[in-house]
Amino acid sequence: MISRRSLLVHGSTLTAAAALPRVALAQAPGTNRLPPLFADIERRTFQWFWDTANPQNGLVPDNWPNPDFCSIAAVGFALTAYPVGVARGWITRAQARARTLTTLRFFWNAPQGPAESGVAGYKGFFYHFLHMDTGLRFKDVELSTVDTSLLFGGILFAGQFFGGRHRDEVEIRRLAKAIYERAEWPWFFRGEEALSMGWHPEEGKEFIKKSWTGYNEAMLVYVLGLGSPTHPLPDGTWNAWTATYDKSWHGEGAERHLAFGPMFAHQYSHLWIDFRGIRDAPMREAGFDYFENSRRATYAQRAYAIDNPGKWEGYSGDIWGITASAGPAWAKWQYKGQLCEFRGYSARGPEKQPDGFDDGTLAPTAALGSIAFAPEIVIPAVEAMHGRWGTRIYSRYGFFDAFNPSFRFAEVALAKGSVDPQAGWVSADYLGIDQGPILGGLANHRDGMIWAAMRRSPVIRTGLKRAGFTGGWLGA
Repeated sequence: MISRRSLLVHGSTLTAAAALPRVALAQAPGTNRLPPLFADIERRTFQWFWDTANPQNGLVPDNWPNPDFCSIAAVGFALTAYPVGVARGWITRAQARARTLTTLRFFWNAPQGPAESGVAGYKGFFYHFLHMDTGLRFKDVELSTVDTSLLFGGILFAGQFFGGRHRDEVEIRRLAKAIYERAEWPWFFRGEEALSMGWHPEEGKEFIKKSWTGYNEAMLVYVLGLGSPTHPLPDGTWNAWTATYDKSWHGEGAERHLAFGPMFAHQYSHLWIDFRGIRDAPMREAGFDYFENSRRATYAQRAYAIDNPGKWEGYSGDIWGITASAGPAWAKWQYKGQLCEFRGYSARGPEKQPDGFDDGTLAPTAALGSIAFAPEIVIPAVEAMHGRWGTRIYSRYGFFDAFNPSFRFAEVALAKGSVDPQAGWVSADYLGIDQGPILGGLANHRDGMIWAAMRRSPVIRTGLKRAGFTGGWLGA
């Protein structure tokens, strides 16, 4: 995967920016109450999606304020964000409906085909990045199975949310079904048991050799592929995904979990699928579900920060969270007497875990996106980051993508962002694929609105049952 207004700083209470009007959140019965800060985070994060999308086609930039290209995964998160905005009273249902319909019409009508350019996708899937204006393939990026799945997550959620009789809602449901059912999932097998991560039309590149095998962010890929009524994955496909789990188990006893260093892998599929109380064969054997697995992974991140093997600045029991994110620089530099590697945009996670790498870069989305799993440790972490660094890391659209209190090297050429000799480095960007888990995680923690809608989805129910899930809301 590839994904400002002045406020009081350091230890003071932050107030909402004048540019963002306060909207009281109605507390429904059973809603989890959160400190006022979180309503402000939720509102600002939503506004990022609403403001940065191209209103002519619904495409959402990979990052802002440099919207060079669209991330189709970010579009999936945006389509999920719009109903949240309706539920919270930030936009009207009519506004959300219009933006959603514009987006779905684009993806249904965008040209598909095997050509290297002039198309948006092929075989019902879409290229990872698209041009923001034309919606055509951006440079030589891959036709992406996982990013298309994240897009489909938002599309299917839109189809569930807009269930009314209004003609536009009828069309939203029709288009959501048609776009999803066009995808030819078995095409990505290329003669193997597991799905390829992607495909390039250029001769000699073609299918990406690496396949989706567990454990990482691709549970959604297989559930959607198994749930297709038109081009489904065959029986037993889920077994190819879980066959490599023996490489992913970490920890003992109550800490044992399927590990993957970057936190996003424990968040993305959970945004649309309620894994509470349902289990497949490996989790039945383990004695807990995937929701509990993500809770344990969240605690493992906190424990890693407390241990802090790299001796990075700021890491503690209240300040933690690393994932794929922006970073300060591609460089090796002396830090506390050691030559350390620093990176720009990269996957990050606890060392000695799959895809683990740590250069002191913290990403607020890593903690915030896990609020539904472990609010008792996420809430203090978010408040601590916000209280300690204030407007250094929090601005118009909520938290900037990442910051690194240890990186104070003004003489190093930066990948992006800025360095303060005392506070360290901070990104000036917001990434759609990191904003999405923040808003979605908060929505599911508050009242489970995304989960509730998707539990009714025949695609999700079929996909989970074909993968061997039983129990809980899914039934036997």
